[in-house]
Amino acid sequence: MRKIILSVILITILLLSIFSISFVTESKTLGAHVVELKMDTGDTAWMVVATAFVLLMTPGLGFFYGGMVGKKNVISTMLQSFMAMVIVTILWVVIAFGLCFGPSIGGFIGDPTSNIFFQGVSANTAWELAPTIPFILFALFQAKFAIITPALITGAFAERVRFWAYLLFMVLFILLIYAPLCHMTWHPDGMFFKWGVLDFAGGTVVHMSAGWAALAGAIFLGKRKVQKVNPARITYVLLGTGLLWFGWFGFNAGSAVGAGSLAAQALGTTTVAAASAAMAWVFLDKILGHKLSAMGACIGAVVGLVAITPAAGFVSIPHALAIGIIAAVISNIVVSKFPKGKIDDALDVFACHGVGGMVGMLLTGVFASKSVNSVVGDNEGLIFGDATLFLTQLKALVLVSIFAFVSSYILFFIVNKITPLRVTEEKEELGLDISQHGEFL
Repeated sequence: MRKIILSVILITILLLSIFSISFVTESKTLGAHVVELKMDTGDTAWMVVATAFVLLMTPGLGFFYGGMVGKKNVISTMLQSFMAMVIVTILWVVIAFGLCFGPSIGGFIGDPTSNIFFQGVSANTAWELAPTIPFILFALFQAKFAIITPALITGAFAERVRFWAYLLFMVLFILLIYAPLCHMTWHPDGMFFKWGVLDFAGGTVVHMSAGWAALAGAIFLGKRKVQKVNPARITYVLLGTGLLWFGWFGFNAGSAVGAGSLAAQALGTTTVAAASAAMAWVFLDKILGHKLSAMGACIGAVVGLVAITPAAGFVSIPHALAIGIIAAVISNIVVSKFPKGKIDDALDVFACHGVGGMVGMLLTGVFASKSVNSVVGDNEGLIFGDATLFLTQLKALVLVSIFAFVSSYILFFIVNKITPLRVTEEKEELGLDISQHGEFL
C-alpha cells in the first residue's frame, strides 16, 4: 500500500508541475498585501545570504541532535532533519506558503488558492512588509523557518519513532499547526498581529509550537526501552552548535528583511544572548556541583538563541544579555527537574525550545522598547512602566501553548491510527540506523 501511495504522490506532483500552466496563471493584479517592488540591491543581497544561513541551521540541528543520541541512532536522527529540508520545501511551494501568507480567512489561516504552486509569488512584486526585496525571496526565506520547526520536534521522540510515520506527522504539522500560527502572528490580517503581539523571528511560530509538540510526542510515544545512553559524538554537538549559532544570524537579523540598522541590532542581540546564556548555563552547573561540560555550554548557547528570537529586533543589547541569563537559568532548572522517569523527552526539546521560547516571549513583553524599534509603539515593555504589551504576550503564550499541545497530541493519535508511530522493541534494540535505513556508522 505504501508503494502505491508514494507512486501516486510522485506522479501527481510531477503532472501538476508539468501542466500547471493550465490551472495556475500569473495574477495580473496585485493581491492583498502584495505591492510593487521597490528594489534595493543591498537588501536583496543580504536576504539571499540570510536565507542560506537559515537553511544551514537545519543540518546544523542534525549534527546537534545526532551527536547526543546513541551511536546506533545517529544516521536516523540526522536524516530526520535533512528530510525536513526535502519534504517541507515541496509542501511550501505547493500549498503551505498560501496557508501562511495568502489572503486571510478570519485572521486564522490563509487562502492557499491564490499561491498554489507559487502562483503570484513573483520576482517582480513584493510583500507589503518587505517592499524592497522580491516577493519570491521573502517566500523562500520564510520556507526555511517552516523547515526547521518540525526538525526541532524530532529530538523529543529520538531513537524510537518510525521514519515514515514521522514524515506523515511532519506534513500534517506544517499544514494544521505551523501554518495557522504563522498566519496569525506574521500576516498583517492575522489575529495575533492585530492584537499587537511581538514575535520578531519565531518565538511562538517556531519554538513554542515545536516545544509543545515535542512534549505531546514524548508523552504519546512513551519511554525508550533504555533512556540513558552515552552521546555518540560530542564533537558533533559542538559542530552543530556552531552551525546553529552562525545560521541564527540569518534567522534573526534576516527577519529585519533588509540590510539596515534593525538587522545590525538583531545580530547584536542574538550573539550577546547566546553568549550570556552559555555562560550562565555552565556557571550554574558548577554552582550546583557539576563539571563544566561541552554539552552544557552548547545547550546553554542554543537556549539563549531560542529565547532572544522573539525579542531580537525589539530590545537593547544589555537587555539581550539579561534575556540570555534568565532563559538559561530557567531552562537549566526545568531540565534538572523534568520528570524523565515518566516523560521521555529524549533531548530535552520542551525544556530548551519550548520553555526558552516562552521565556523569550514574556521577556519581550518586559524589555521591548520603541527606541530600538518604532513598531513597539507606545505600549513598551513592563520595565518601562506599561503592562499592556506584557499582558498581550502572556495571552498569546497561553493560547499558543494550548493550541500547539492539544493539536499535536491529536495529530500523533491520528498518525498512529494510519501507521504505527513507534518501532517495535526489537527494532529499537537493533537501532534505527539499521532497522529503518539499513545503514550504520
